[in-house]
Order: sequence, then structure tokens, then C-alpha cells
Amino acid sequence: MIWGIIFPEDGLSRQQVADDLGVGKSTLNKWVTAHRDTDVISSEDRELALENERLRRENRILKDLQG
Repeated sequence: MIWGIIFPEDGLSRQQVADDLGVGKSTLNKWVTAHRDTDVISSEDRELALENERLRRENRILKDLQG
């Protein structure tokens, strides 16, 4: 999950990521700052994080289409 926050490949803003995680933007910014220069994710976890980002995007699209 941190991968998507540090490197938002899907174009999500930090506010959108914070909302998805259920935390405030300032909390998210603290996490990013704390982990920016660390290798906090394994390659397996990175794949899961990328899949989660894709699913969030798809859910957001479906919600937009519904209403």
C-alpha cells in the first residue's frame, strides 16, 4: 500500500488515498515522510498493492456510473 502512496501510478491524489484508507491527509503525509527513503514493501506485497489500487479504481468507476 505504501508503494501506491509514494508512487501514485494511478493518478490518485493524496486526499483520495487518505479517504480510501480512512485516515486524515496529515496522517498520510506523516506516513509517507516516515517511509519515503525505506524499502518497506516486498515484491509480493508490491503486486498486491498494485492489484488493490486497480480494484479501488474499478470500484470508483462503478460507483460513478451508478450515481
